[in-house]
Amino acid sequence: MSDIAVGLAVPPFTAASTQGEISLDSLRGHCAVLYFYPKDSTPGCTTEAQGFRDRYQDFIDAGCQIVGISRDSLKSHASFAEKQNLPFPLIADPDETMCQLFGVMKMKNMYGKQVRGVERSTFLLDGQGVLIREWRGLRVAGHVDEVLQAVQEQA
Repeated sequence: MSDIAVGLAVPPFTAASTQGEISLDSLRGHCAVLYFYPKDSTPGCTTEAQGFRDRYQDFIDAGCQIVGISRDSLKSHASFAEKQNLPFPLIADPDETMCQLFGVMKMKNMYGKQVRGVERSTFLLDGQGVLIREWRGLRVAGHVDEVLQAVQEQA
């Protein structure tokens, strides 16, 4: 179970990313999109990252930062970010601190087996660190545009 809910402030956090340490305080003053994804360099996750990359300037123009988060290592993230030319930071969460905070760890079916993994989820925070929208168990197709529309409605 997570400690976050729409309309409530997200608890403080600090995490290592491909662009240095990121904390809730460092995100204040702008809205922020935190998107959790299962694994670097897999088809759905690559498509999602490319979508955020391709609309990155639209998010920035709307005053919103983007941060990707998965359980992969910083080394894996650095390679993924370079290969996909991602302009936004990726938080490495191998100990699942961020995943637990946001309640995105779920049991999933993979090839007939139950495995514990990250449920693809996106969270939109306002400039004060309050959760204003969440998308859980989402499909990649059309998702980035839906998030951008929500951001632009907040701007």
